[in-house]
Amino acid sequence: MSLKHTLQTIDLIDDAHVNGEKVVALFQNYEHVEASSETVKGEKGSTDFIKIIIKGKNGKSVNGDAPTFGIIGRLGGIGARPSRIGMVSDADGAVAAIAAALKLADMSTKGDRLAGDVAITTHICPHAPTEPHEPVDFMGSPVDILTMNKYEVLPEMDAVISIDTTKGNRVINHKGIAISPTVKEGYILRISDDLVRIKEMVSGQLAVTFPITTQDITPYGNNVYHINSILQPAVATDVPVVGLAITAESAVPGCGTGASHETDIALAARYVVEAAKEYTAGKASFYDEAEFATLTKLYGSMKVLQTLGKE
Repeated sequence: MSLKHTLQTIDLIDDAHVNGEKVVALFQNYEHVEASSETVKGEKGSTDFIKIIIKGKNGKSVNGDAPTFGIIGRLGGIGARPSRIGMVSDADGAVAAIAAALKLADMSTKGDRLAGDVAITTHICPHAPTEPHEPVDFMGSPVDILTMNKYEVLPEMDAVISIDTTKGNRVINHKGIAISPTVKEGYILRISDDLVRIKEMVSGQLAVTFPITTQDITPYGNNVYHINSILQPAVATDVPVVGLAITAESAVPGCGTGASHETDIALAARYVVEAAKEYTAGKASFYDEAEFATLTKLYGSMKVLQTLGKE
């Protein structure tokens, strides 16, 4: 189960000396998996970007035509050393993404390969900076958001779920996971019925969703408030993006330690695995294509919201 893979991932990355190559080593013995790591330096240090491709039976990686499901573990850093000792709350997105990759890799050896590829990306930085934010401090990152999107939003992804710890606010007061509306090309679309159904099946509870605003889907750097970086991948792609928030009842700082809840992370990992199964098999969609076409015909392009706008 995903809890096993979550615990395995936490044991690995809750380490001041962890790096991308140690994560890649988890996948070296899987026949249908490709994993790689690249160190990228920024103004405030460096981080290791990780890419894991779980090859589907009819995926693009084997010249098939099944769609590719994208999972992005979004975060600033997994640790805030030396100011904070240990794994920070902000690491949950990376843990969930890697745990999901491990689960899918195990499945691939047991006769349960998905129809299409699953592309998983995240980054590993145990020494990330912090930054002030209301109501609680955020984790910063050694690299800027454009660099993150460059390495984490892959052109082969046909739909993306972006997993991010989303506890540093007073908008969500539910402990567990919550999903956002679908975002595509600057439009905030209605929440996918298929993704709601899958969430209710996986959690055994009524679906919890969270609101997003126009500000949240614009790029960082435009001096407006963002709930966090959960929907920043949507500024770098035209495919549909949904945020999967790992949440808490109280406002928890992203740089807080001892604030990661293994069962919530495992639930997020299980959710994206189940969504990947259905999406790559053509049984689930992120949005209504006909309705989106109607919107763009009536109101035109909203891609300006994917840019920094006018000066």
